[in-house]
Amino acid sequence: MSQITFVGIGAIGLPMAARLAERGHAVTGVDPFEAARERATEAGLTTAASLPDAPEAPIVIVMVATGAQLDDLIQTAGDRLDGRLVVVMSTVGPEAMASAASRLQARGSRVVDAPVTGGAVRAKTGELVIFASGEADAVAEASVPLSDLGTVRTVGTAPGDGQAVKVINQHLCAVHIVAAAEALSLAERLGLDQAEVLELVGGGAAGSWMLSDRGPRMLMDTDAPVMSQINIFVKDSGLVADAAAATGAQVPLLAAARQRYLDAQAAGLGRRDDSRVIETYR
Repeated sequence: MSQITFVGIGAIGLPMAARLAERGHAVTGVDPFEAARERATEAGLTTAASLPDAPEAPIVIVMVATGAQLDDLIQTAGDRLDGRLVVVMSTVGPEAMASAASRLQARGSRVVDAPVTGGAVRAKTGELVIFASGEADAVAEASVPLSDLGTVRTVGTAPGDGQAVKVINQHLCAVHIVAAAEALSLAERLGLDQAEVLELVGGGAAGSWMLSDRGPRMLMDTDAPVMSQINIFVKDSGLVADAAAATGAQVPLLAAARQRYLDAQAAGLGRRDDSRVIETYR
């Protein structure tokens, strides 16, 4: 089993770190927020407020929210990332990942780009899909603990390749969530029972994973359980838009979906579950 420092024990990071600990790895969770550390302690993890405060470990898994937070971690880590296997599982975009990898590799670190899809629910059950890229030996070593979190799919040899696949993933997720919200809103306007419509169409050709997963929460009120925040899709749809702009790709569906997340954020729903995008149709 591995010794792991897990940086970022928030909504998805905590179940991932807890899963690794349950599978026998020695895990220390790192997060600057006291509330996050308290939840991790309740889950049985050892915690620290910063990377320099954590026990040294040969593997550092990073699950921060943004590219800026990744940059800050590198700047404030001291020597705790030098010579380590650094596995970045955050969604930060190809450019930010490539830049971070270059800085880390200059300090003797081996870097694996390994963003995930599946959300907090699948993080708890070890059913994530992990888009891993990097040098073959580093990916092979990282895959030992990562396989306890889900299925590791090697998608490239350079840090940034995993992020590129995640961009495509988040394009589809962003559009599918908004499509589900729009369809259920239309059902309501047609005088139909939304729950009945969800049951009728969810398993057919019109169904999607997002419709089945988010649809039930869309039928709840604003206080629906938060599994993934609106703010996450504001950030991620922005990464998709940036990647499209950089390559000249046309993404009009993404642009329409992104506007819905921005509208939801502007309405004060940023920290609510992303299913609350349905409220922009009311």
